[in-house]
Amino acid sequence: MSRSQRSDENPTAVLSALGNKYSAAILCAAGTPKSAQTLSEDIDVPIATCYRRIEELVDAGLLTCEGRQLSEEGRRTNIYRRTLDQVEIDFVGDTPALSQRRRTEAKNQLQDQLQE
Repeated sequence: MSRSQRSDENPTAVLSALGNKYSAAILCAAGTPKSAQTLSEDIDVPIATCYRRIEELVDAGLLTCEGRQLSEEGRRTNIYRRTLDQVEIDFVGDTPALSQRRRTEAKNQLQDQLQE
């Protein structure tokens, strides 16, 4: 498991993305690769809102597009997974500092195998 590391990412962007309604729920649900439609259904959020939150989370580096797959309707859809397991924000000092525990590829592969 990777250790928490201080991030060069913009802590303000991360805080902004996490502060939006449904963002934390999307991250929790995206431990395994899922489409926006599946995330929307899993956490009962309107699909348009889900797409907006996904875009914000991707921009903040908290979610990544892992590829594409065919939907039940035969359309190619993006599949998303969270990039980390833990975030810590330190408010001591002039600006917030971000520490995070990134997900390892080994953990992703193991979790994928358990889902099959």
